[in-house]
Amino acid sequence: MSFLSRKSRARDDAPWWNSQDFSQSRRGVSPGSVVVLAIIAGIVGGVLGINATGGFFGGNANLVSATNAVERKPDSVAGLANRVLPSVVSITTGSGSSGSGFIIDSSGFILTNNHVVEQAALSKAKIIVTLNNGEEFESKIVGRDASYDLAVLKILATGLPALQFGDSDKVAVGDAVIAIGSPLGLSGTVTLGIISAKDRAVTAGGTAGENSFINALQTDAAINPGNSGGPLIDTTGAVIGVNSAIATLSGASTSQAGSIGLGFAIPINQARKTADQLIKTGKASYPVMGVSIDMNFAGPGAKVTTADGAILPGGPAQKAGLQPGDLIIEFAGKTINNGDELIVAIRSKNIGDRVEIKYKRGSSTRTATVVLAAGKN
Repeated sequence: MSFLSRKSRARDDAPWWNSQDFSQSRRGVSPGSVVVLAIIAGIVGGVLGINATGGFFGGNANLVSATNAVERKPDSVAGLANRVLPSVVSITTGSGSSGSGFIIDSSGFILTNNHVVEQAALSKAKIIVTLNNGEEFESKIVGRDASYDLAVLKILATGLPALQFGDSDKVAVGDAVIAIGSPLGLSGTVTLGIISAKDRAVTAGGTAGENSFINALQTDAAINPGNSGGPLIDTTGAVIGVNSAIATLSGASTSQAGSIGLGFAIPINQARKTADQLIKTGKASYPVMGVSIDMNFAGPGAKVTTADGAILPGGPAQKAGLQPGDLIIEFAGKTINNGDELIVAIRSKNIGDRVEIKYKRGSSTRTATVVLAAGKN
């Protein structure tokens, strides 16, 4: 999906992970606004002129100042932001990349995107975490996983305010959400939107040539480079996703790319499983079906390649009776249009899940049940 771009300000090269520079306009007052301001000024000038003619200047005026305090409900956007912001961090690296993250454990564990820290990990550069209160800590990578584009960092601090995990499976299209992070280095930025769609197949390539496959939540909350790794929260303040990618207009230059209302987040249920694995072992596993897919096949469907090794010996697909050249058209009740969609659908499941698939072999359509096995980076 070449129309997608990562939001960390990681690089100025590859289209998926690049850092987009944004030219900043002056105050951005449109010609229409200027006209409106001119009309208002004209009206005020006319009134003052009348007053002057009438001799009203020079008198005493009693100006009243409002002293009422604005009461913001805890579940308002301002209330939620005030509660969640202390848990959101900014991340900068010695390799020049930057992004966002959030505290998942009071003892100093922080969740972010792999692509935010990938270059630093490869070059062994420093990774600096800045808390919302301005405190800076050098962090270490506990573990990272390119397949889901997630990483866990650790800083030497205790008593930190950890975010509450929500349930991304219960999220509905139309639910209000808030994205928080450091777009373009502007820490503590809060944007409001809704869940625009669920189960979007989003595929991304990293600097090391490893692809990430995300069964994403789509949102129209403004997300820009630097938001990567920040939380997407619901109206209770619970995190339901990890902001990871944005769509850009086809053919847009890097200076023009930015939020067009199409942002994508890793569902927190998946992120939580991966984070648990990274904290416990430093590695993460993911479910596989044991087939090689022809990614050049345009679809519809995902075609098992006819090359040698297309079917993993003893793997789930072989046990289910699949053969090279079979065309998988449905997975767990979901229509499969291409290879990316099949991989994303598989990655959204758990190791050991029993899944019914539908496939074509020649002119016949068949069904089979596969038990997903573990794959590791």
